[in-house]
Amino acid sequence: MTTEFLGKQLSGPFTIPSGIVTTAPSIIQRVIDTIPEIGVITTKSIGFEPRLGYREPVYSQYAPGCFVNAIGLTNPGVEDALEGLRTLIVPEDRFLLVSIFGGSIEEFVAVARQLAPVADGLELNLSCPHAKGYGMAMGQDPDMVRDIVAAVCDAVEIPVIAKLTPNVDDIALIGKAALAGGAAGLCAINTTGPGYTESHGHSILSNGLGGMSGKGILPVTLKALAALRAVTDAPLIGCGGLSSAADCRAIAHCGATIFGIGSGLTGLDTQALGQYFADLGHDMNHQTDRAAEQVRFDLDMSFRPYQVTDNKPVCDDISVVTLDGSLDIRAGEYVFVWIPGVGEKPFSCLTANPVRLAVINVGPFTDACYQVSPGETIYLRGPHGVAVSPPDDAHIVCVAGGTGLAAVLQIAEDFGSAEQPADIFVGARTANRLYFREECESAARVTIATDDGSAGFEGRVSDALAAFLAEQSAAALEKMIFYNCGPAPMIHASEAVQQQFVPADRIFSAIDYLTKCGVGICGACASPDGRRICVDGPFITAE
Repeated sequence: MTTEFLGKQLSGPFTIPSGIVTTAPSIIQRVIDTIPEIGVITTKSIGFEPRLGYREPVYSQYAPGCFVNAIGLTNPGVEDALEGLRTLIVPEDRFLLVSIFGGSIEEFVAVARQLAPVADGLELNLSCPHAKGYGMAMGQDPDMVRDIVAAVCDAVEIPVIAKLTPNVDDIALIGKAALAGGAAGLCAINTTGPGYTESHGHSILSNGLGGMSGKGILPVTLKALAALRAVTDAPLIGCGGLSSAADCRAIAHCGATIFGIGSGLTGLDTQALGQYFADLGHDMNHQTDRAAEQVRFDLDMSFRPYQVTDNKPVCDDISVVTLDGSLDIRAGEYVFVWIPGVGEKPFSCLTANPVRLAVINVGPFTDACYQVSPGETIYLRGPHGVAVSPPDDAHIVCVAGGTGLAAVLQIAEDFGSAEQPADIFVGARTANRLYFREECESAARVTIATDDGSAGFEGRVSDALAAFLAEQSAAALEKMIFYNCGPAPMIHASEAVQQQFVPADRIFSAIDYLTKCGVGICGACASPDGRRICVDGPFITAE
């Protein structure tokens, strides 16, 4: 399925709108390499200076298939973004559309000049509804839109697309202004709103307000595209509320030539993402409806309240927090813990009945968790992630450091046996940083390693592991499956040892990549090979 767009013959008619999934170079390259149906590769919006964006929660579901987000234009800044984009290998049948934003005409021009050499086209974000002073704040003024587009077009020699906000009285007027400035095409629409979601009396999004997306805004998209097509023959990228071939055909009837699927991808892991677009292409050609069946309308992002019953300090920065309820969670899955007004972060459950969390105080959110008192209420959503599924006869060997013990303990409990007990290797700097030792020893054979020798093996846990593996027979090694969780240096050292004894496809590791949405949308948790840890992991093999 091919299509023509701005002078290029493309491998497919689809794109993923800016800020969704294809937000990191590694994810972009993986999509390029594996999903030919996506002919237009759209990056996240890039500004002149780095922006951290808003604290989590950044993505909220208010009805099946309907969402509100406030990412906050998170981006590394133009210099780091340029370095990442230069690594991409983009074939001739793809169109790399680099999205940019600025707080002034001068900023737009500065970013455009730096990124144009690595792009096939630039998309101007004139429509973000939740970042003060950017996007929609400029995109509602036709004179400003014309001037921004004209300045960027004068500065670069590649096509410029203006992404428009629906939050105007007359989107055709804004579209004509962009075209008058020299835009080669238009993209409509960005999210609507902003809107507000709440749970248990608290605002969910840390920003309070966010752009609305998903099925509920499709009629707005159709109206906008029809209005734009009435005033121009320029190429139109249509996005907002699409999730099926029927939706794509509907926006095609309203004038769209490229179809952007965004929130409809919520919850899809990397394998499912590729299958979704393959099916969507098939649906467009054969009047079938396979892709729609994969959309995760069953996704549950709701929060459930739990009361703290105990907070037991282990040392001056580690504690074990016990909650008053249980959770149906499988080994390898995780939850998000939310403290309204503070934020949310992913946690593995040390135990599920009752729920216990291992907390290490490393920042503002974990500091708040470390200090919770009995009687306080916190909130959990999930489970998220992919449960582990080792072979029935596997010998489970786990390596843990820090809070990584919480992620591997249930694996050892569920897949170890009296005939073949699991092994857990636990590393810590000193003995006083160890926790849950008795519980571990009741579930598995436990080897302790401390840097200072105050408990167990003196040295790194990877060295203790190496000594253990060197004593195993070839037959014993053939049954071993490894699960590693902890700080990245510990995991990499452990993987290096394990790869001396077993193939890489029997080694699963969970590294603490930044995780924000938990449903595969924001791309913050990109792994070096382009997987999204929140939906493909947390335990993944090395590729």
